[in-house]
Amino acid sequence: MPQSAVQTTRAQGALAGLLALIAGYVDAYALLNYDVYAAFMSGNTTEAGLRTGLGRLSDAAHHALPIPIFVLGVFLGTLLLHGRLRHALRWVCALVAALLIASLVGATRSLLPNWFSIACLGLAMGAMNTTIRRIGAQAVSLGYVTGDLYNIGGHLALALRRVPVPDSQGTWDTHFRRATLLAGVWMAFLCGAIFAGAATPRFGATALVPPILVLLVVAASYRDTARPA
Repeated sequence: MPQSAVQTTRAQGALAGLLALIAGYVDAYALLNYDVYAAFMSGNTTEAGLRTGLGRLSDAAHHALPIPIFVLGVFLGTLLLHGRLRHALRWVCALVAALLIASLVGATRSLLPNWFSIACLGLAMGAMNTTIRRIGAQAVSLGYVTGDLYNIGGHLALALRRVPVPDSQGTWDTHFRRATLLAGVWMAFLCGAIFAGAATPRFGATALVPPILVLLVVAASYRDTARPA
């Protein structure tokens, strides 16, 4: 595999880790402040179903709210990435940053209802999940880390059985290496949640400032050499 392609894969992995950290941070922030997930729609689905079964329909609607909004965010992010804009990923990161800013403003203005901030967070995480879908040939998810953990287990089992990687990009591209990449994304998501848990009780809505700044830096400096799949 050409060295430039190896470097591109590494850059994709680094960007995926950074964005997964932000996803974990925002997901934990939303859970602490609004009792919903911004990135983990499986959790919202379970909560909505559970509360419906318990007859608590108002709570069920609260947990169901982010689900269609998240889908809309994926729709918008995909439109941008497959449009004619140069440096499309920069635009997606800028959109996510703008939505987080809107959520922050909504949280600090008493006239705006909580659902406004929840909607902004769900849109933001839906859009951000479109940015990095692969690291090299390996599918990856920034917010749905259950899928990443599933793939880690599969790769480790196939490595033990010495099963060849069917779409290997070179001798370096092994099951163990792919499991390591996915573990890094999962760890980044976990660290983001830890940071949010430490920052949100102290700083409230302004705890969103760090991820906003990071996204703006990415939007201003991202290079197409690490173009996501």
